[in-house]
Amino acid sequence: MIRFKAGVPRRAGHRGKHPTFGRTRAAARRRQRLRRLLALGLPTAWGAVAITYKLACPLAQQNGLGARIATCAVFFAVGTGLILHVRRGLLRELRQIRRVAGAAQGVLLRPLPPSVDGLNVAAAQVSADRGAAVGGDLYEVIGTEHGVRVVMGDVRGHGLAAIGTVAAVLGSFREAVHDEPELPGVLRKLERAMARHLRERAKAEHPSSGPSGPDPDSPVAEEFVTVLLLEIGRDGEMRALNCGHPWPYLLRGGGAGSGDRVEHLGFGDPLPPLGAFPLPAELPVTRCGPLLPGEALFLYTDGVEDARDSTGRFFPLPTALTEATRTHPTSPQEVLGTVFTQLLAHAGGFPTDDVALLVVANGRTQVRAAHREQLATPL
Repeated sequence: MIRFKAGVPRRAGHRGKHPTFGRTRAAARRRQRLRRLLALGLPTAWGAVAITYKLACPLAQQNGLGARIATCAVFFAVGTGLILHVRRGLLRELRQIRRVAGAAQGVLLRPLPPSVDGLNVAAAQVSADRGAAVGGDLYEVIGTEHGVRVVMGDVRGHGLAAIGTVAAVLGSFREAVHDEPELPGVLRKLERAMARHLRERAKAEHPSSGPSGPDPDSPVAEEFVTVLLLEIGRDGEMRALNCGHPWPYLLRGGGAGSGDRVEHLGFGDPLPPLGAFPLPAELPVTRCGPLLPGEALFLYTDGVEDARDSTGRFFPLPTALTEATRTHPTSPQEVLGTVFTQLLAHAGGFPTDDVALLVVANGRTQVRAAHREQLATPL
C-alpha cells in the first residue's frame, strides 16, 4: 500500500523522509533561526554597548561638559542604530506584504491578453486607495464557444472595501460565460452570486441578520454593482445587457469624418444594478450592431467622466477620445494611453474615485457588414 502526503508517495511503515526534501527543510529552518537571531541580537548588542559604556567607561563617570557631550553622543548613536534597525525590519515586512497583496490582487483582476479570438484588447485600472492595485471596478474579456464575452462593472464605493464584491462578481462571470449559451443566463448567475455575497457579508457583519437577506437598515443592504455584459460574435455582431452602467463609445477607423469617429452607444433605459433591486423576469438582449474591422469599443466606469479638475470641470471624455482616434484609431494601447494621460493631467494626479478603462478593437480580417441602425433593437 502507498500513502500520499504533501504530494510525496511513501510506503506504509517507512518513517524516513526524502533526503533532498529534508535538507531543504533543514536549511529553511536554519535561515529562519538566523533571521530571528539577527533581529534580536543587534538590538541586544546596541543595548549592551550603551550599558557597558555607562558602567565601565571612566569618561561616563565624570560630570564635566566634555564627558556629558561624549555620553550624549554615545547614547544618540545607540538610539539611532536601534531606530534604523527597526525601520529596516518594518520596510522588509512592508515589501513582503506588498508582494503578497500584489500577487493576490493580480489573481483577482488578472492582466488581459493582448488579443482574444482576433480582438485586440488593452485595459487600465487605478484604485482610489493609494497602494492598492485593485479597487471597486472590474473587467474581464474571455473567449468562449459562444463568442467573446466582456464584462465591465463598478461596485458602489471604492478602494479596498469593494474587493469582496469584485471577487464575487468576477468569479461568477468567469464560470458562467462558458456554461451559459445566452447572455441572460450569465446575468442571472451574476445576480445570484451578488445576492449570496451580500447575505454572507451581512451575516458576518451582523450575526442577527435573517437568512432571507441583509436588514434593510444595514449598510450592506445599500450595496450594488453596475454591470455591462457584452458579447461579440464571430461575425462581429454585438449583443449587450446593461445593468445601470455607462454605455461604451464606438471608435471608427481613420476613413471616417472627424465628427463621425466617436459615437456614444446608447440603447434605451438600462436594467437596475445588481443588488439594488431584483431583475425583471424578462431580460431583453440589445443588439448593438457589428464591430467592423478597424473599429473599437471604449468601455469605462463612471469615475472617468466624474473626474474633475481644480475648477470643478468634469473630464471631457468625448474630446479626449476624438484626440486619441485622430492618429491611432484602431490601436487599443495608443487610445488607452492617450485617454489615461489626459485623465491624470485633468485630475491633477490620481482621481478621487476608482477608474477602469477597457478598449476592444476588431483585428479580424472579415466580418459581415450590416446596417447598425437596423440592428439596434431589442430581441
